[in-house]
Amino acid sequence: MNNGQMYQYYRPVFAKENCVGCHNALEGQGFDPLSSGGTIEPLRPGDLMALIQVSIPNGPTQAAVMKYWSMLLAVAIITTFLAMIAFYVTIRYVIVRPLRHLRSVSEAITQGDISKRAKLNTRDEFELLANAFNRMLGHLVAIQDELRDVNADLDLKLDELAQLNMQLYEMNRIKSDFMATMSHELRTPLNSILGFSDVLASIDSLDEKQRRYVHNIQRSGRMLLEMINNILDLAKMEAGRMEIRPADFRIEQVVHAQCDMARPLSEKKNIELQVDIQPDLPPLFQDQNRVQQILNNLLSNAIKFTPEGGLIRVVVRKEGDNLVLQVSDTGVGIAEEDRQIIFEKFRQGRTAMPSGDAIKREYPGSGLGLSIVKELCRLLHGDVTVESELGRGSTFRVVLPWKLDPEAIEVPERREGSVQEQLARFARGGTRPMAPLGTSTADDRSAEDEV
Repeated sequence: MNNGQMYQYYRPVFAKENCVGCHNALEGQGFDPLSSGGTIEPLRPGDLMALIQVSIPNGPTQAAVMKYWSMLLAVAIITTFLAMIAFYVTIRYVIVRPLRHLRSVSEAITQGDISKRAKLNTRDEFELLANAFNRMLGHLVAIQDELRDVNADLDLKLDELAQLNMQLYEMNRIKSDFMATMSHELRTPLNSILGFSDVLASIDSLDEKQRRYVHNIQRSGRMLLEMINNILDLAKMEAGRMEIRPADFRIEQVVHAQCDMARPLSEKKNIELQVDIQPDLPPLFQDQNRVQQILNNLLSNAIKFTPEGGLIRVVVRKEGDNLVLQVSDTGVGIAEEDRQIIFEKFRQGRTAMPSGDAIKREYPGSGLGLSIVKELCRLLHGDVTVESELGRGSTFRVVLPWKLDPEAIEVPERREGSVQEQLARFARGGTRPMAPLGTSTADDRSAEDEV
């Protein structure tokens, strides 16, 4: 390109064989093509003969190129715009429109209009999706109708059960109130019977048979009094009438007194009763009567289930700010599956050995002793646990705060859910039938036989 104005094209012309022959022939004839009068030199093949020059203006060429690129760019822009329009129309009517229809149907169903159905005739996957959506909706409507019927039946059953629970709770409340208010009326005649039996026992003129009868009256009366006291105490707890009166006292004196009271029964069965109390214990600030009752029930339970020649050990320790009262025995033990139900009212563990042999001895009692211990520990802000092995013995561990906070003592409320909990437990089949309130011993049967 010459200064951007012209396109210059140059091409050399070289001599060939035919050119050499022709050129050299002219030279032999004295022909001089040059105006200067010079001679023509002989040519050889390949010599430069001439130079061809072609000149083309630059302006028209540039104009044609610019026109071509402008047309190409315009076509590209128009094609892209048309493609975008076509893509938008395709997306809108092929994809967006069915999706909007499905969304509107879903929103209508969400607002409660279950009569809505998806209607698409696109003959593609969206139509298949709409049909599947309609089938799913129909299935859900059918399930909803079934659930509505089931809920209606369930509401009727719940109403019946609620009425039954209210009746049972009212009956249980009446029973608890009656037992709690009949404490004096029940104890007074029984105390009179025991008092007159003591008077009869002091008469020297009784023969052996009469003295045995009096002894049977005393023993049966005391057993009945103990059962009545347990039932009344439990009724007071359920009625919220059990009072807690903490005061300072010496735990050593209480333990020794209770063990001395239980020692005649243990010696009668040739059971060794050991007491291990930590020395130099400070005064205990608790309800002395309730602590005595806890220890008395544990000792009675241990003597009852320990065979002749066994061992009962009472251990008292102060661990931190707590009193630890532990009663161990070498009795029949408690099966693992019974270690929780023994703290329920009117329940006793199964009297069977690991080998499957039934223990021959029958144990008296109402099944309230350990449940009372559990409730008393709860009222005293403590707890009771048990470790046992069937056929090897049991260890009951009571943990109570060494100093009971008087401000923390609350009057126990009537536990309205107890009846419902028992019904739920019965419905789950989680408990066995309650033990009878009294299980007679061999001595009791002999007394009955004598009567």
